[in-house]
Amino acid sequence: MTTTTEDTTTGAYAPEQPARLNWSEHAPEVYKAMLRLDTAARRGLDPKLYELVKIRASQLNHCAFCLDMHTKDALAAGESVERIVQLGAWEESRHFYTEKELAAIELTEAVTVLTDGFVPDAVYGRAAALFEEAELAQLVSAIAVINTWNRFGVTFRMAPGHYHPGQHG
Repeated sequence: MTTTTEDTTTGAYAPEQPARLNWSEHAPEVYKAMLRLDTAARRGLDPKLYELVKIRASQLNHCAFCLDMHTKDALAAGESVERIVQLGAWEESRHFYTEKELAAIELTEAVTVLTDGFVPDAVYGRAAALFEEAELAQLVSAIAVINTWNRFGVTFRMAPGHYHPGQHG
């Protein structure tokens, strides 16, 4: 489905690119398993922290669909627009985040961008010092899950702009 939205100041927006494939329809058991995994990964994590992690990974992976979803979910959970906007430049705006959030964001980047082939000991150590072991395991699980969702979203070109908070599936 291609849609065009009118922008009264500059004319029409570019048309929306159609999705390549509705993967959840063609691999429903995988999709259902991903939903269960996502539910399991979020247990015990602060909802705002969880959304910050999902937004940051989605920024790094250029997953517009997941950015749309998780920024809306973060706002619905009470997150501030300012902290969401600054997340792309968190290193320059550290004062918007707690030390625990900074450790989670840094760990998210290390786990998401494995170009060096490993998660640096210093990054892992900062997170391990601030999170209890069970919470750290949940955090890494959440990071792994959003990275998987991002790969589906980017590969199948899932279109942003249609998600409403509380709508899953």
